[in-house]
Amino acid sequence: MANLSELASVAPDKFIHLTTAGRKTGEPHMVELWFAVNDGKVYLSHEGEDPDWMKNIKKNEHVAFEIGGKRFTGKARLIEDGEDEAWIAKVALYDKYYGKASKEVIEDWFSLSKLLLIDDVCRVRENE
Repeated sequence: MANLSELASVAPDKFIHLTTAGRKTGEPHMVELWFAVNDGKVYLSHEGEDPDWMKNIKKNEHVAFEIGGKRFTGKARLIEDGEDEAWIAKVALYDKYYGKASKEVIEDWFSLSKLLLIDDVCRVRENE
């Protein structure tokens, strides 16, 4: 597992570079996304049709990602509506990019979004 301080140290960065395994080819597929970190977990969201990276995660939960030049691996999954984790993700993401807001504003902002969680995060050392 990643040291919580290692993940927390890159939490202020604006972007995550997420790499999934292509569901058809198995080839690496990298995207740049907004993200938030809370309690050793990484949260992502997407509004609209599922892009390739989300479809890839549905087939293979294992992901790699880089934030601020530090590399990590983890397991990604969709967060289901009604899970406690959904509210945590919404607040973490909204706070990071827009600041504090009421529950109504946050719920409205994410009303059409799908939320994802990356946990079981491990730091990849340069010599590994």
